[in-house]
Amino acid sequence: MVEARSGSAGRHEARVRIVEVAARLLREQGAAAVTTRAVAQAAGMQAPTIYRFFEDKDALLDAVAEHVFTAYVAEKALAEAGDDPVADLRAGWETHIGFGLANPALFGLLTDPSRTTHSPAAVAGLEVLRGRVHRVAAIGRLRVTERRAVELIHAAGTGAVLTLLSIPPADRDLELADAMYEAVMQVILTDAPALAVDGTTAATVAFRALAPKLPMLTDAERALLSEWLDRADDAPAVLDAERALLSEWLDRADDAPAVLDA
Repeated sequence: MVEARSGSAGRHEARVRIVEVAARLLREQGAAAVTTRAVAQAAGMQAPTIYRFFEDKDALLDAVAEHVFTAYVAEKALAEAGDDPVADLRAGWETHIGFGLANPALFGLLTDPSRTTHSPAAVAGLEVLRGRVHRVAAIGRLRVTERRAVELIHAAGTGAVLTLLSIPPADRDLELADAMYEAVMQVILTDAPALAVDGTTAATVAFRALAPKLPMLTDAERALLSEWLDRADDAPAVLDAERALLSEWLDRADDAPAVLDA
């Protein structure tokens, strides 16, 4: 049993060594440099050993992309939330742009749809973005749905990095990314202060973000409330009976105001 564990540990260490060496070659020299021979030589092993872990170069590159991006996403997820969700959203954007420009070959792999469709790291990265957008929605600053905001930010961030990477480093205007961010914010954010008198959509989005946390409602009532709020995006008019029931539920909030602390 000890030998089995030792053998398993040895295989794991060898695989990690291969991936880390390949990641360094990718970062320093680009995808063309990540060959079986080059990785094996840099890792101090025979080339056939690589094929014990990866069937081809594409499989190795997928593992490298997952390895590096997983570490990046984990670091983003551990970042402490500040007092201003909008400022945190901006900080996340700047981190994303910086990561893409610092890892051009890797970013190319991560934005290839055939590679990212089933990437756990890519899914986790989007969850981090969704969490930040959700906090903005909860303070009433979104004029669009959370899903729409996430899609716009993700598309704009990817496009901004790819555009900058297509330009020689000496000629890049990094203000392009800033301009892209501001353009997206004009579309998805309301003006401060939050929840203006005429900010019906922002109020709906904010309430939708808080709905799952309302302690005075049953699970069935929360589900029905969420359904109504989702429907409001396409048809703002709510039936009189629904409005009456909603008012009753909101009256209950007087006895459980702590939900707004979120």
